[in-house]
Amino acid sequence: MMPADKIELIECPRDAMQGFEQFIPTGKKINYLNQLLQVGFHTLDFGSYVSPSVIPQMRDTAEVLRGLDMDGSPTRLLAIVANERGAREAAAEEKITWLGFPLSVSETFQQRNTNSSISESLDRVARIQELCLKSNKSLAIYLSMGFGNPYGDPWNPETVLELAEQVVSLGVKTISLADTVGVATPALIGKLYDQLIPALPQITWGAHFHTETHNWKPKIEAAWQAGCRRFDGALKGYGGCPMAADTLLGNMATENLIEFVREKGNAPAVNQPALDQALATALEIFS
Repeated sequence: MMPADKIELIECPRDAMQGFEQFIPTGKKINYLNQLLQVGFHTLDFGSYVSPSVIPQMRDTAEVLRGLDMDGSPTRLLAIVANERGAREAAAEEKITWLGFPLSVSETFQQRNTNSSISESLDRVARIQELCLKSNKSLAIYLSMGFGNPYGDPWNPETVLELAEQVVSLGVKTISLADTVGVATPALIGKLYDQLIPALPQITWGAHFHTETHNWKPKIEAAWQAGCRRFDGALKGYGGCPMAADTLLGNMATENLIEFVREKGNAPAVNQPALDQALATALEIFS
């Protein structure tokens, strides 16, 4: 369980880039990620080991990794995987600390995202967790469609808790709820974390919100008040999940997250000049 005063800010350039139609040159990715490594984030969700036919933007993840300079950076690297093949590739890389796996509360989205059922995906999680333990890696599970779904699949807090309990039974210690299509309201966010955190207090609970620019703060406030201290974001709010909808709903803007935790008085150390440089580079890349 994370101490109440410890904040984990996860920067997600992978999520910002993956749905971007124009291929971002590998050199530009490396330059941007190396800037992000100097900001002071807890973790950098930098790439994914998935089929290039599914997410073509991430086809150069292995090459990008080779270009990353970890010297002097406090930041750990996280790579998203969707199956054991990708997990084996990621686990073999010394620079990578975290593997992330998307496990959906929605059966429809699980098939759409990983071409497997929830039951089959739980079996994958078990094998990937075993691989992580052998490779000295940590596994983070993202419960996608964690606040509901547009497909009419069953959803309620008890369904989320039941799936989380199955994940915990496999030895996983970090779970983030992902509001994949931006349906979460502050009231729902508060209610869900209020139920999950006391039920599974040994877990580090995270929040991966997709949101619009005008309604980000009440969502973070609701999760914070319920005890969540691990937050994902992407600079300038770029990105979203290309497997979820035709129109991407943006990520939580990291600069807003930093402002929020500063207001709370216990923000992690941030290298402001490095952050300003990365913000400028993000504008250049994504516009």
